Amino acid sequence: MRSFAYHQPNAIPEAVSLLAEQPESRPLAGGMTLIPTLKQRLAAPAALVDLAGLPDIKGCSNGNAVVTIGAMTTHAEVASSPLVKSQIPALAALASVIGDPAVRDRGTIGGSVANNDPAADYPAGVLGLGATIVTSAREIAAENFFFGLFETALKPNEIITAIRFPVPLSAGYAKFKAPASRYAVVGVFVAKTATGVRVAVTGAGSGVFRVPQMERALAEAFDPTAIAAIKIDAEGLTSDIHADAGYRAHLVTVMAKRAVATALGAA
Repeated sequence: MRSFAYHQPNAIPEAVSLLAEQPESRPLAGGMTLIPTLKQRLAAPAALVDLAGLPDIKGCSNGNAVVTIGAMTTHAEVASSPLVKSQIPALAALASVIGDPAVRDRGTIGGSVANNDPAADYPAGVLGLGATIVTSAREIAAENFFFGLFETALKPNEIITAIRFPVPLSAGYAKFKAPASRYAVVGVFVAKTATGVRVAVTGAGSGVFRVPQMERALAEAFDPTAIAAIKIDAEGLTSDIHADAGYRAHLVTVMAKRAVATALGAA
């Protein structure tokens, strides 16, 4: 690990200013990805700006059929939140299967979404629920946030402060996980809302994506049998030591059916 400056600001404007002063600096949330990257010398930022001391960007609240989760809320806190469990149980269930207990105790929702690992769980929940990412500068719809492999709409000096999740009529999440890392080989989040159905897939490609043909089928009949015959094109999907593209394509349908079954059970 190379040396770097360390800052722990007490306010969001201060954090943004520190990031702007040193273009090679990085914000630090839970550090579940960043710290191992530094240890392996795959990144060498000039400074780390620790967000742990920032006020008002942690915890869960609700209003107007929207659940707002502060960016520094840990996965364990999302998983155990009575509010999230009552309003969007699928999101609490998603948080409960991220990594292992140590990762859930330190990792944060904002850090995960900002990192946009192609096998992370939260992007499927964010896109599947049509959430809004609130930053230090603006609000970004989920549709416009995720660009691809570790890429997002965030600007260099921009910090996620919260994520707003519309409360669905019902929702479910299912994933086939890698046995060691517990990352999603394929994870599917399905949400039924007053305006339609959303199906978001993580782990299968270079980034989270929706499946319109499944959304149309489920809008007509919200039941696992409605999508049982839908086959996903393997073109462009990921092939690695865990699964090839063809198997991942098959898993999308399998996990989507399970997610719908879970949503029906929770409704």
